[in-house]
Amino acid sequence: MSEQIKCVDAVLGYEDGVVCENINFNVSEGDYLCILGENGAGKSTLMKALLGLNPPLKGSIEFCGDTTRREIGYLPQQTPVQRDFPASVREIVQSGCLNRCGLRPFYNKEEKRLADEVMERLGIKDLAKKCYRELSGGQQQRVLLARALCATGKLLLLDEPVTGLDPKATAEMYELIDKLNKKEKVTVIMISHDVTAAVKYADHVLQLGKTQLFFGSTEDYIESDIGKTFIAESGWSGNV
Repeated sequence: MSEQIKCVDAVLGYEDGVVCENINFNVSEGDYLCILGENGAGKSTLMKALLGLNPPLKGSIEFCGDTTRREIGYLPQQTPVQRDFPASVREIVQSGCLNRCGLRPFYNKEEKRLADEVMERLGIKDLAKKCYRELSGGQQQRVLLARALCATGKLLLLDEPVTGLDPKATAEMYELIDKLNKKEKVTVIMISHDVTAAVKYADHVLQLGKTQLFFGSTEDYIESDIGKTFIAESGWSGNV
């Protein structure tokens, strides 16, 4: 598989100091990378760097081949205000096509068709005319995932995609993301506190903690000292 992202000796932070350093990892087409770490470990700072919002202080994060930042589908954490957004499901999903529109102030037939197709794939076509703020948390996350897929068919960046969801909606969301990765070959990079989901679904793990603590396959992570420690602290029994 072709390499899509290469991070070399990255130091992440802001004007007032370093958040995380010595970061080295790569992502190839079809990978499923889970980024783990405690609060303040640098996960969100790395996500901002991947999006181009906060470039590394040192080192580099490069997009390879024909993959560019414009082709990232991003699913951010929601605020209470965003959950109450008064727009229809169709309007929100179609907004993922904005980068395709250029200077056009409207969506063309192809972009409307894409939005319909993605809603169908994610099982929310029947919600198209519903107001977003009237949906359940799980339905809202599917809508945001559909919007991200309208922006790209290549690479999804997911920031804690199951936060606030009940166990049933959480399981459904993880299964949906896994299907997009395994069956549709969409590359997934997911920030999470959920080590259980990481070892069940991801094929690679990156763990941060002021510095890079681990990067490698999920199998190697489970056998590593840092992996064993983090898994034990999470209370995971080994059952998935």
